[in-house]
Amino acid sequence: MNHIAAPKVALPDFFAMARRLGATEVEIRNDLPDVMATWKPGDVKAAAEAAGVTILSINALYPFNVWKGDLPAKAERMADYAARAGAKALVMCPLNEGRPVGHSEVVAALESMAPILRERGLMGLVEPLGFPISSLRTKREAIAAIEEAAGWDVFRLLHDTFHHHLSGETEFYPRRTALAHISGVTDPRVAVKDMLDAHRVLVDANDRLENLAQIRALLGAGYEGPFSFEPFAAEVHDLPDPEAALRDSIAFVTAHV
Repeated sequence: MNHIAAPKVALPDFFAMARRLGATEVEIRNDLPDVMATWKPGDVKAAAEAAGVTILSINALYPFNVWKGDLPAKAERMADYAARAGAKALVMCPLNEGRPVGHSEVVAALESMAPILRERGLMGLVEPLGFPISSLRTKREAIAAIEEAAGWDVFRLLHDTFHHHLSGETEFYPRRTALAHISGVTDPRVAVKDMLDAHRVLVDANDRLENLAQIRALLGAGYEGPFSFEPFAAEVHDLPDPEAALRDSIAFVTAHV
């Protein structure tokens, strides 16, 4: 369960809600909500232990593939925080501003990030973003970079059903994948090329992203990792009872896969 599924729910209450919904692994964030800026890592770890949940990841290091400026220092700060909070991984997202980033730059960034992760016992979850303006749109590109960086000991893929659909990629890499994000788009008016995070809602029968088919494909090909709800739409964040909505979406997904 990703905290962005219910960002207005306080951290300990979010952990407790996740357990009531049957989740034992959670993701915290450094944006919405910004847990890193408001909670000490030791307190996060204690709250997670009290609730009986594991912090799977902190979401996210951005833009991981532009390794200059303040990014190296930011990466170390995030990794330190993750380790002290008891998190297992950092989500790593590429530049998404319409500027290309060359393959060699991605490899170099991974090579620089790897020792930071290794020293702290963390995993880096590389998440291609399928937006037309993204500098790393497909898992195939990410795999090629990780291979060249010799980084499979610390890197894995993050499969996001929204970004998989937007990218047009049809291949699945379940044995290279450690986490899957799921969210739906139900607005019939928006074209795929124009879909944005603001369109991402909980998965239901009106989903246009083929979430059920993607989940079946991953599971059928041997994926054994968790699925984490990651809706960005304000209409989800403003729900008066996010727990009930999440329970309904979980029930829909599990009943059809």
